[in-house]
Amino acid sequence: MEKKRLDDHEAATISSPRSLDRFGFLVRPDASTSDGLVKSRSAQFERIREDRRVRKWRKMIGVGGSDWKHYLRKKPHVVKRRIRKGIPDCLRGLVWQLISGSRDLLLMNPGVYEQLVIYETSASELDIIRDISRTFPSHVFFQQRHGPGQRSLYNVLKAYPVFDRDVGYVQGMGFLAGLLLLYMSEEDAFWLLVALLKGAVHAPMEGLYLTGLPLVQQYLFQFEHLVQEHLPKLGEHFAQEMINPSMYASQWFITVFSYSFPFHLALRIWDVFLFEGVKIVFKVGLALLKYCHDDLVKLPFEKLIHALKNFPQDAMNPDILLPLAYSIKISRRLEELRQEYEKKNGKITQSRELTEEQTVQRL
Repeated sequence: MEKKRLDDHEAATISSPRSLDRFGFLVRPDASTSDGLVKSRSAQFERIREDRRVRKWRKMIGVGGSDWKHYLRKKPHVVKRRIRKGIPDCLRGLVWQLISGSRDLLLMNPGVYEQLVIYETSASELDIIRDISRTFPSHVFFQQRHGPGQRSLYNVLKAYPVFDRDVGYVQGMGFLAGLLLLYMSEEDAFWLLVALLKGAVHAPMEGLYLTGLPLVQQYLFQFEHLVQEHLPKLGEHFAQEMINPSMYASQWFITVFSYSFPFHLALRIWDVFLFEGVKIVFKVGLALLKYCHDDLVKLPFEKLIHALKNFPQDAMNPDILLPLAYSIKISRRLEELRQEYEKKNGKITQSRELTEEQTVQRL
């Protein structure tokens, strides 16, 4: 299924006061025309380079992804390098399904999604209906009330809590499902969501949405320590200003940067995230802070909070930010911090259980 966006030519022919970017988001038309020729030449060069990349990727994955697993086993480092450079947009939906393991889930569960959508009901349906209009409201696919985009998003979000009643529905899921629906069908998007939350390839992420958001708490614990270790001056400044990661980084993990970050950057992060796992979220977060370090350490509390939610445009350039993120090595330390958090959290739980037991005995 083709993703729901207009190409550059179609977007340019929109006669309304506002136009669409190449991904289908509403933008204001460029008031300046003096650099139009430069932009045209740049776009032409990009198309030539993109065509060359597409040919390489088609050869790598084969028809419908038939050669993917063989190529991945044979040349994993080539795959990793090409994914980090960015998956060609026209192949993104298919490749995401291949690297996430969701294609296999789809093939193993024929007819299940249809059953969940048509014949089952969810206790979260009213919450989902309320939240749909808040998901990518500036994208043409989701703008029409009860239109095809909103219906597809509703179906996916309604199906998941029926599939997994323990996790249910949480608002942040809408941005994950919405992003996926721009590149694949409802059923494909549903199974990719399942692959992420249940851990088809990487560690399960359902803890992001369970009661109390336990995985979010773990990630924030890890991230706070990483900031202190990699950016000690900024970490000390955060401590002095009483800034903790829950004030600015929760949405980074819950929506994997799809909530408020530029779409072209979010896509590049998602390419790597689906292949390498959640560590890229930590790396990008650290890279953002590192890039803006000298400005952030000068700001008082109120301005610091604003800056951490409104990074400058140059910091959002994927060709600058992502190489910086890739250079940050955290895999071993992430695992150590995970174990430290679990040990600490386990002691707290045991302490609570002991206190409750002593209280019962006294009664």
